[in-house]
Amino acid sequence: QGQLVESGGGLVQPGGSLRLSCAASGFTLDYYAVGWFRQAPGKEREGVSCISSSDGSTYYADSVKGRFTISRDNDKNTVYLRMNSLKPEDTAVYYCAAEYTKRLPRRHEDFGLWGQGTQVTVSS
Repeated sequence: QGQLVESGGGLVQPGGSLRLSCAASGFTLDYYAVGWFRQAPGKEREGVSCISSSDGSTYYADSVKGRFTISRDNDKNTVYLRMNSLKPEDTAVYYCAAEYTKRLPRRHEDFGLWGQGTQVTVSS
């Protein structure tokens, strides 16, 4: 049974950086598109960034464009989300998700496998 495990969350001051990791076990991420989503208390789950399996195409939400970078290391079976210039409004539980496709899905309904989430808190 395939699993995704997120790590790297924590408490950081505004303007700081974090790198989230999404490690896959039980399957190979090579043929999977991977997305990062976040959900703050009382808010709907929001798509943050996605990366395709085929050509490395990426998508970023407007709210994180220029600050976040998604990347993948297929040798390590891991996808990363580098988050710079963090703001209090970035505070949320961050989830990674994977889908076996060559497309670049963006909606959470398009992803079938999810991790358990990691908390990111941006506060002084």
